[in-house]
Amino acid sequence: MDYINKKNIAIDPLPGRGLVRAVGKQSHFESSNMTVGYAMYSSEYGVMEPHHHAEETVIITKVKDGWISWGETPENLNQKLKLEEGMIFHIPENEWHVFTYDEDGYVEIIFIYGGTNNLRPEDK
Repeated sequence: MDYINKKNIAIDPLPGRGLVRAVGKQSHFESSNMTVGYAMYSSEYGVMEPHHHAEETVIITKVKDGWISWGETPENLNQKLKLEEGMIFHIPENEWHVFTYDEDGYVEIIFIYGGTNNLRPEDK
């Protein structure tokens, strides 16, 4: 067994979020079978664009004035929900979604995928 504390993994700044890559491709613990990590959404990383990818489970770990929006297309995210710490989301494959926050707000999540492909817009 291997272990590490989240604070000891470098944050990878990407457009719209910072990633702590714990398990998966290009992660602290290399895996070709699963992907797990943290993502931080705040003004520090800029605005996240709506996106879709592989089936995902998300756990809200920290939030201040944060939201999730989802829908059938990036232009039609007609569902919106205010986030609370401890919420768990199951996001079906290819469902459009985005995490947002009000001024001075932020969202931190744990993301979990059952694979290592079709995960990030930058990977396409």
